[in-house]
Amino acid sequence: MRVRAGYEIIYDCPAPTPMMLCLSVHPSRRDDLETADWVRTDPMVDVHQYIDRFGNICSRILAPPGRIAISADFVIRDPGQLDEVAPYALQTAVPDLPDETLVYLLGSRYCETDRLSDIAWALFGQTPQGWSRVQAVVDYVHEHITFGYEHARPTKGAFEAYQERRGVCRDYAHLAIAFCRCLNIPARYCTGYLGDIGVPVVGVMDFSAWFEVYLGGRWYIFDARNHRPRMARVLIARGRDAADVPIAHTFGQANLVNFQVISEELPAAA
Repeated sequence: MRVRAGYEIIYDCPAPTPMMLCLSVHPSRRDDLETADWVRTDPMVDVHQYIDRFGNICSRILAPPGRIAISADFVIRDPGQLDEVAPYALQTAVPDLPDETLVYLLGSRYCETDRLSDIAWALFGQTPQGWSRVQAVVDYVHEHITFGYEHARPTKGAFEAYQERRGVCRDYAHLAIAFCRCLNIPARYCTGYLGDIGVPVVGVMDFSAWFEVYLGGRWYIFDARNHRPRMARVLIARGRDAADVPIAHTFGQANLVNFQVISEELPAAA
């Protein structure tokens, strides 16, 4: 399968504004790119890239005063397979977890495990450990939260999403991640492209959030928002939560003027 993906984000900046962008395809998918996913700017400015502590590609720019458009448009190959389902995957006891997974058991900016621990154990403490417990979390979060862009706000964490019962894909992910961590299952936040490929078109394309859990010695994808295995996910970044992988972090005033994302299947190459 070939997927065309990209974005255009336009800001108005009243003064020179440093920006940190997390918009490039994740290193684990770089070999699948048919065309480069360069971060382009209009007007043209220097783009400095680096690898952050979670292994993501980040870009730094200094936006000049006025309007700046940030964009990319690329083609990537994808196996076209649905998210893997492994119902017999076992939960690893905390003493046996690899060191690098432990950070994904801890509370974070948007995943307040201290406020959700008692709730998590009351809801899921009697479920079978492993895949079944994670699936129970996903089922609950999917039913508990009502989706709506009007419910989005940058300050909302998992506990507020639980209380308010509404949100966007990042809220579904944050609540499911927090519950999993409370239950001693490492869970990490993912952001990327997920077009309506293989499913009915449901709305305007946007970047998507899902999460991964560590079971049976490896990481598996779960998606509380969509609640079904999907294909053609194009990972951009992973972190503890959305605070680690913002699409754009601006160090100064930057007014969002336009935001468009594309992810669509292309015909097979001739």
